[in-house]
Amino acid sequence: MPAEFAPHQRTVICWPARFEIYGSRLAQAQTAHAALANTISGYEPVTMIVNQSQVDDARQACVEDVEIVALEIDDAWFRDSGPNYVVENGKLIATCWVFNGWGNKFIPYDKDATIAKRWADYAGQTSRQIEMVLEGGSLNVDGAGTLITTEQCLLHPNRNPNLSREQIAARLCSELGQQKVVWLPYGLALDDDTDGHVDNVAAFIGAGEVIMQGCSDPSEDDFARCAANIAVARAAGLNVREIPVLPFVTTDGTRAAVPYLNFYLCNGAVIVPVCGNYADSEMLALLGEYIPDRDIIGLEIGEILALVGGGIHCITQQVPAI
Repeated sequence: MPAEFAPHQRTVICWPARFEIYGSRLAQAQTAHAALANTISGYEPVTMIVNQSQVDDARQACVEDVEIVALEIDDAWFRDSGPNYVVENGKLIATCWVFNGWGNKFIPYDKDATIAKRWADYAGQTSRQIEMVLEGGSLNVDGAGTLITTEQCLLHPNRNPNLSREQIAARLCSELGQQKVVWLPYGLALDDDTDGHVDNVAAFIGAGEVIMQGCSDPSEDDFARCAANIAVARAAGLNVREIPVLPFVTTDGTRAAVPYLNFYLCNGAVIVPVCGNYADSEMLALLGEYIPDRDIIGLEIGEILALVGGGIHCITQQVPAI
């Protein structure tokens, strides 16, 4: 499985569709998705998957360079419902894992459960179905054989209750071509929707080199959780860089974290969720020090995405270039 920081053929995003999730924020979420697609399209090709009934809305909101593809979906989190790509003998393979709505939390999810293969078929890609529950946001790889994940998510009984930790690790390694799994103990404390996806707390930027989300407020549960994750990563031999500030937002009584770590590495840029926090400029500058060969772009869409359970990384999926 190529690392996210390796060259991409394109990025795939899905158009927000589920009123039950977004409610009065649906239009705002659609504007955010379009803003992200339009930004990424300045660096690499972008495809937006859209329900047929919403094609006109998506076409109007997205720049001409963004390809609009009509395929039926339940929701917009393609990082989790879409395929995880591997390259085998020089050939791109879309691995399509079982998607169960993050432990049967969001029903129905029958369209999202098949979108990985339907997208691969549309794109003319070879696909392989894997009978294990897995979301793309629950893992990250460094391109040199190391995969990072969280115990909180992958060992949760609502995913694969009949598989042991060792069996899950072995399956990840065999299907995605990895040699080592680093098990962080935690995702973020408020990440109930995904049961602690790793893409809120850790992201590889090089072989054995990982940026990790910290928390500077000792009164937050994430202060100890992030510190524990960082200790585990260092003990596993990874070169750890830290983003020390974790912003929070509260809107209409809903409190959510907006981790800078839920960024997306596209060709030539890092697209980072920001929310008007006092530390936004400083943390973007720090990311620029850690990733000096790419443009660092803060998009002020972090709040709307966080309030409905995700971030920029959660709604993107890269197709590796081969």
